[in-house]
Amino acid sequence: MEPFVVSALKYRPQTFKDVVGQTAITNTLKNAIDNNHLAQALLFTGPRGVGKTTCARILAKMINSKSSENENNDFAFNIFELDAASNNSVDDIRSLTDQVRIPPQVGNYKVYIIDEVHMLSASAFNAFLKTLEEPPKHCIFILATTEKHKIIPTILSRCQIFDFKRITVNDAKNYLKIIAEEQSITADDDALHIIAQKADGAMRDALSIFDRVVSFSGKNLTRQAVTENLNVLDYDTFFEATDLILESKIPDLLVHFNHILSKGFDGHHFITGLASHFRDLLVSKTPQTIELLEVGDNTKEIYKKQSELTSHEFLLNAIDLANSCDLKYKTSKNQRLLVELCLMQLASIKFDGEKKKPNGFIIPASYFKSKNIAEVKPVVAEEVIIKKTTTIVEKIEKTSSVEAADLNVTSRIPIIKTAKRPASGLSLSSIRKKKEHQVKLMEVAVKKEDLPNDPFTQEDLLKYWSIFVTKLEVDGKYNLAAILQIDTPKLIDTHTICLEFPNNTNKIEVERQQFELLQYLKKSVNNYSITLDIKVNESLEKKYAFTPEDKYEKLMSKNKHVELLRKKFDLDLC
Repeated sequence: MEPFVVSALKYRPQTFKDVVGQTAITNTLKNAIDNNHLAQALLFTGPRGVGKTTCARILAKMINSKSSENENNDFAFNIFELDAASNNSVDDIRSLTDQVRIPPQVGNYKVYIIDEVHMLSASAFNAFLKTLEEPPKHCIFILATTEKHKIIPTILSRCQIFDFKRITVNDAKNYLKIIAEEQSITADDDALHIIAQKADGAMRDALSIFDRVVSFSGKNLTRQAVTENLNVLDYDTFFEATDLILESKIPDLLVHFNHILSKGFDGHHFITGLASHFRDLLVSKTPQTIELLEVGDNTKEIYKKQSELTSHEFLLNAIDLANSCDLKYKTSKNQRLLVELCLMQLASIKFDGEKKKPNGFIIPASYFKSKNIAEVKPVVAEEVIIKKTTTIVEKIEKTSSVEAADLNVTSRIPIIKTAKRPASGLSLSSIRKKKEHQVKLMEVAVKKEDLPNDPFTQEDLLKYWSIFVTKLEVDGKYNLAAILQIDTPKLIDTHTICLEFPNNTNKIEVERQQFELLQYLKKSVNNYSITLDIKVNESLEKKYAFTPEDKYEKLMSKNKHVELLRKKFDLDLC
């Protein structure tokens, strides 16, 4: 059995034409060699795994070769590699400068490749500076680094800099396809695309991931196998989530999100992926921009079909909500709740057509029923009771008429009556019946147009408002009662009641308790279209922020004997 060689070493480029995704740099270096325009100090910079060291070795070999593309010529004795990460002292640089003086025995040039050059110490850089500035004619220095900003400017100014770019997804995918064909591996286009995306622009990482996935799935490389092995969220997850959002199915969407979490995925990963998915849908809406998608051709068609179901306004709002959730995720103490709220808001964008809704609107839970989705509208309990009572009376009358008709038949049959114990108020059956009755009441819907809308005056409003405030004080709700007395309610039109409060805290408190208030007023004046218009007027706050003198004058207006009390005991206002 032959020892296994990883693909990153096995398929390491030997010539410039084998280098993936760096055509501009490789062509420049080839032309520089052919035209004898090569600088004596080169700096290769860029992210990991993009071919810096590989290009340095190819260049070092080609400099002494008669033919720039001949792979058989090897001038290893003229190539010196130094790892600056482990040889970063002044003594290491001094030994290097001593070797530089000796001319090559074979070939024309000595090539020194210093990898991870940013790891050299400041003193080592200074020791190397003079040699780099005036190198011997037979020496060429190739410096490679991933962090150019850590190199001192005096070194940078003496080097010809080549910036290596990240390998694009398509280039990495095509190279992996060639390797898969060479190894007789059947690979889906989407599977290779996911591997290329996971590599994040590093060809070496892509080859390492490829080896891992092949070890997992064998000779048949499918998208499902890749996503399972790499533990990534595939396109189907976001397509399904988007379909649920477009259909406003909040319960199914939350179950879908819970299923994703149960697989071990992070909520942050899901919401950022969903935002990227919305961006891809926006890009897919026009043929000119669909090429910006870094996906396979089959997946592009799926994106195009789903983008046709969405509007520009929806996608822009969805991207805004998802990005906002992304920014708040790390600082949130309840991260799951944050994502769930975001998903509910996303599913509520298209609810009730294009009707304008307030920020943060979420479809109420009462909207969703067990079978059919239908809007549940307000229910008037008195009308429901009357209808049910009428139905029961009709059923009793029909039953009595049937019994009277069959009296002659049943008169001959002896009837044994058994006394039934009345059901206890705490029995399980009574609790179950009560629950069923409440459910039936919720299922009955009354149209808003059929509810009474009797006119009423400002005096009627103040009368019942005062009664309600008194009722709150009797019930012990002194805080809410005091807030409702801050401002006098004003009837603007036939159904709108305007209130002004000095701060937002009072407004929020009234909005929380407005259901009970509105129900009482609607029933009292027999008008079920009443609404509250609550505003914040900060100028009112000055009326209630008294100084000690203002407070004393207020007390004096209520009781004139306060002044006598103050003088009697010689009291201060403070």
